[in-house]
Amino acid sequence: MNNRNTHSEVGIFALGGLGEVGKNMYCIEYKNQIFIIDCGILFPEEHMLGVDYVIPDFTYLEQNSKKIVGLFITHGHEDHIGGIPYLLKKVKIPMIYAAGFTVDMIEAKLEEYPKLLSSVKITEFKSNYTYHFNEIDISFIRMNHSIPDSFAICIKTPYGVIMHTGDFKIDFTPVGPQAEYEKLARLGSSGLLLLLSDSTNALREGFTDSEKKIGESIKDLFSKIKGRIICATFASNIFRIQQIIEACQINNRHIAIFGRSMEKTIELGQEIGYIKAKKGTIINQNEIDNFPASEVCLLCTGSQGEPLAALSRIANGSHKLIKLMPSDTIIFSSSPIPGNLEGINKTINQLYKNGAEVITHSVINDTHTTGHASSGELKMLFSLVRPKYFMPIHGEYRMQKVAASLAVETGVKPENTFILENGEVLKINDKGAKISGRVTSGVTYIDGSSIGDISGAVIKERKTLSDKGMFSIIMTIDSKNKVLVAEPQVVSRGFIHMKGSEELTHDFVNFSKNYVLDEMKKNKVLNLINLRNNLSTELGRYIALKTERDPMIIPIFMDLAR
Repeated sequence: MNNRNTHSEVGIFALGGLGEVGKNMYCIEYKNQIFIIDCGILFPEEHMLGVDYVIPDFTYLEQNSKKIVGLFITHGHEDHIGGIPYLLKKVKIPMIYAAGFTVDMIEAKLEEYPKLLSSVKITEFKSNYTYHFNEIDISFIRMNHSIPDSFAICIKTPYGVIMHTGDFKIDFTPVGPQAEYEKLARLGSSGLLLLLSDSTNALREGFTDSEKKIGESIKDLFSKIKGRIICATFASNIFRIQQIIEACQINNRHIAIFGRSMEKTIELGQEIGYIKAKKGTIINQNEIDNFPASEVCLLCTGSQGEPLAALSRIANGSHKLIKLMPSDTIIFSSSPIPGNLEGINKTINQLYKNGAEVITHSVINDTHTTGHASSGELKMLFSLVRPKYFMPIHGEYRMQKVAASLAVETGVKPENTFILENGEVLKINDKGAKISGRVTSGVTYIDGSSIGDISGAVIKERKTLSDKGMFSIIMTIDSKNKVLVAEPQVVSRGFIHMKGSEELTHDFVNFSKNYVLDEMKKNKVLNLINLRNNLSTELGRYIALKTERDPMIIPIFMDLAR
């Protein structure tokens, strides 16, 4: 953030989460203090070949690391905590503040990084806690979401209170504790300066179905299924997991768990009391054949079509313990994350091919409900807290735009709504609020253990290679004597099959030879970098003329005169 006048104004900006659903990371800056809210990942889109995750660009935090007061976490979903290990590798965080189950999720994640786990400080907050800093107070409001211990974060500044909702929904019959609506109402009565609100489901009309309704639907569905049930859901959706366990108990089914993340979640959930199962309900994986199919339920990961997840391996027949039976019923108790639909459909088709029955969420079968507020819930929130200023977060631009219009409907002045992009700064002082300046923002690609070594250019090259293929010509020259020393060698991948395309290949080789010989004759001193670039351009044009295709051209020169 531009440091000019930072002692008399509050800066609010996002390093991720605006214009997208994922990699949530928001910052409040005041008097050389930076308060970070969440640090998530974004799952890669289809064109991001070889990329495991996308995280925010931490450059601004690295440059201003001494200002960082702490990292405050709203809840334990990957798009809010998945980036923490990568942040800790880059920046020293004085303290991570998280609640209940979220603390366990973070610690479980950091177990894969022992050095980070031993060096980081995590403190557990409760809904009645307040932390005091230099002219800033941080407090919390319990909200309802699809994971336990989800909180809004309130930042009290000299100009008023800023509230970050976290992910939330209005659920009057939640599976877990009720949201603290009385605190929201008190905020509205005392005056809320700025609301940063989840806008993911702003386009959806009305109110979201209650988790309790989905639980009853799942129990009813289980009672009608005669064969074995295989149920896939998010490993982090601990409330849904408990509902599935209860449905098994009511319908006399034993449940076996598949998927490392699912096993870990249930282990953590049992430790802190969110997962409760009667003795004998949860059985070992190798015990499933000891019971009739009508008394078995398999709970697994893979609801998003992940290739290595349990359900995908069941579908393609590669799972070591589970082979599909025609009487199996597979239930998807989840909704697709953007970008995952192709993988999900592939898994569903494979399941159908193997004769299984597949049930996904529909009007008939309520197997899932979202954890994000629909338009009616957003308007209820806006009416409760009555913000002076509004900034929609956590959503694509269209979602942010609609959320802003809903805020206007409930009384926020149009000029007091601010739709920002990642990196843009909203500044608030005693004169009001305005968008002013920006900080460094962007994306960092995680490829295996590599952080940030993969640039956008590399992703583009991978995309070109996957779509159009590659044609490489290797030329050995003697630039001093201006001759080709050997016949060029050609490598083609994904472009033309060289066996059967000898005439075309020979044509490209002759074009390249003639071009290089002409260039050597024209230039007394040969610049190999220019020669490589120019041959790539000219050969590319010639190939396009001959084939109407545009592969990646890679000329390689070996100069014996150097």
